[in-house]
Amino acid sequence: MFTENYDPCYPDQPVVDRYLPVWAKLPAFAAKPAFIWADDNDDATSSRTALTYSQLDSAVERMARNLIATLRRGDAVLVLASPGLRLVKLLFACQRAGLTAVPVIPPDPARFGPAHTHLLRAVSQTKPSAAVADAGYIDAVTKTAAAAAGGESSGRLAAMLRSLRWLAVDELEREGGGGRGPGSVAAGYVGCGPDDVYLIQYTSGATGVPKPVMVTAGSAAHNVRAARKAYDLCPSSVVVSWLPQYHDCGLMFLLLTVAAGAMCVLASPAAFLRRPRLWFELVTEFAATCTPVPSFALPLVLRRGRLSAHGRRRPLELGSLRNLILINEPIYASRVAEFVRAFRGHGLRAESVSPSYGLAENCTFVSTAWRATSCSDVLPSYMKLLPSARLSPPGDVAAPEIEIAVVDEETGEPVPDGVEGEVWVSSQSNASGYLGHPSATREAFCARVPGRAGGACFMRTGDRGVVIGQERFLYVVGRSADVLALDGAGRRVVHAHYVEAAAFGAAPDLLRGGCVAAFTTSTAWPLSKTEVAVVAEIQKGSGGDHRELCDRVKEAVWREEGVRVGLVVLVDGGEVPKTTSGKLRRGAAREMLLAGKLRVVFEARYDDGDRTVAGVRGDEGEEKTGKSAAGWLAGGEGMEPDMGLALAFGSASRRLRLKSFL
Repeated sequence: MFTENYDPCYPDQPVVDRYLPVWAKLPAFAAKPAFIWADDNDDATSSRTALTYSQLDSAVERMARNLIATLRRGDAVLVLASPGLRLVKLLFACQRAGLTAVPVIPPDPARFGPAHTHLLRAVSQTKPSAAVADAGYIDAVTKTAAAAAGGESSGRLAAMLRSLRWLAVDELEREGGGGRGPGSVAAGYVGCGPDDVYLIQYTSGATGVPKPVMVTAGSAAHNVRAARKAYDLCPSSVVVSWLPQYHDCGLMFLLLTVAAGAMCVLASPAAFLRRPRLWFELVTEFAATCTPVPSFALPLVLRRGRLSAHGRRRPLELGSLRNLILINEPIYASRVAEFVRAFRGHGLRAESVSPSYGLAENCTFVSTAWRATSCSDVLPSYMKLLPSARLSPPGDVAAPEIEIAVVDEETGEPVPDGVEGEVWVSSQSNASGYLGHPSATREAFCARVPGRAGGACFMRTGDRGVVIGQERFLYVVGRSADVLALDGAGRRVVHAHYVEAAAFGAAPDLLRGGCVAAFTTSTAWPLSKTEVAVVAEIQKGSGGDHRELCDRVKEAVWREEGVRVGLVVLVDGGEVPKTTSGKLRRGAAREMLLAGKLRVVFEARYDDGDRTVAGVRGDEGEEKTGKSAAGWLAGGEGMEPDMGLALAFGSASRRLRLKSFL
């Protein structure tokens, strides 16, 4: 029987944690697995560990009591536990104890690096009263912190880590393991109320420094209820997710599972990256009905997800999927179509594709364009993309649960359908703002549409979108910060991802999918102008003519997008900077290139006047420092003839113009 949990028998709760005792007391749910953790080391040691609703509720209550025995209600807690069922219990326990959770990926305690920069940021901004982690990790961190005598950042972080109160998850799981403290004198405790901040989640940092978003328990509950209805989830739904549990979307699906009374099978992102086929094997094993995946993972699955470990095939059955939820816009229609064709023989249906849109500032979920209708009802496309929402028709009196407006980003006035503008969102899911950033909070969360007396506050997303067609599909076409102004005055613009897609399409067998970054930069050669640069990671072990590959990239971008590329830089895998959720950091890539911090394999500079090569640099006898590219972009500094440039002379149409840079 198809039973919605917003039926009166399953009343909605103001805070997600309050669903747990409801399910735990119902015979049909008490012994039902809420979460299953799938280990996948190899075929011999793979295992599945289940946590029922009754066990989860009991564990959450026990951990919450231990937490509040040591901490005060409202304290911030740095959550550094390893991904898995313990982390699930801990996140719900913080909500039940009335604490503010700050989930952060545990960085390697033995090496101070970029991951520690984010940890330092989180400790500085949220001022946690305690940090919760596995006992082994606490041991390693405290030893490393005590021995740290490196640079200023590592020393500052070491001092902060030493000053933290460390709580071991192992102890919190024990009955009475939290000891006695400020909260232990109370007969009970009160969990988060709807208006209490229960979570501080950081933005991805794709276009700037990650910002701490304050999410109330009520906003989160509203958000997962909206997502539950949008995806038509219910107690019989089965979710499979390998998304990081520390990030907004991975976190949301933990809450969404409990709000729906569903079952969720979890795996680690590392297991998916090691063996992408694991994703569909879990869908098959548990007859999953819903699974979220970043759209940039589709090429990876196509390339490496066909065979199981050791080359042995296991039959896949994907016909149970009702929602293949695609996140991380933009979502290219051609890539999705190719993916569906590749797995159609295993039961994957085109109508299960659910292109969606979300961001941390609205808890996570904003919208989906999915429609559960016949397989002939195919989603349209616009500018190569699939839509991410369907908006209400103008004049519709029914107020949407989450209102989306596309406006002129300078005036705030709504733009006509068919005109690109900034996407604004208004709903009860809107976060409370950025912790410690009042001016940024006012700018992002307090926007109003002119002419609406007493109108709702909108949250400015920084994303650009356009509404098309009678059904008013919303297409999210890119971020304002990543728009390439090709003429320097903004009269002709293109979104960076179009250039990147064309560049990757030039040689998908040689370049790494999702690892191509495009951006503009000013140069003093030969005139002061704006140029487009492309930095692309090459596949491990890929040989061939690197100069020819650069030419192919340049020509593909011109052919597909009509954009002239002035510089193509090939780098090793892992060089293009990304966020922890896998988004490109184009601004950071530009800064690294200018600073000469990219390990360059090969680079080519082009004259856009007559399509001739202006300069080529390879790795023969060179240190891979990126100084050549930095020199070109900065105006020719460091381009002396004795740099050991690998110059190539071609036909008259590809003659090097040495005077241009020597």
